[in-house]
Amino acid sequence: ATVTYAHHSLIQGNRAGVIYGLIATVALAAVFTGFQAFEYYNAPFTFSDGVYGSTFYMATGFHGIHVIITTT
Repeated sequence: ATVTYAHHSLIQGNRAGVIYGLIATVALAAVFTGFQAFEYYNAPFTFSDGVYGSTFYMATGFHGIHVIITTT
């Protein structure tokens, strides 16, 4: 939603809206990454614990990497 807000602001020529939208996007990505690191640290299972563990780490890991790459 924040990237969409920034995009619509860009189309309308609202420079402040673009900046606020992008700052909010990066802030939310940082919060997500922090929560994900906390979740990984406290997870009671590992990648090698079976289907659930490997699926959890693969799905959330790919998404986390996607978030990190797109915000840098």
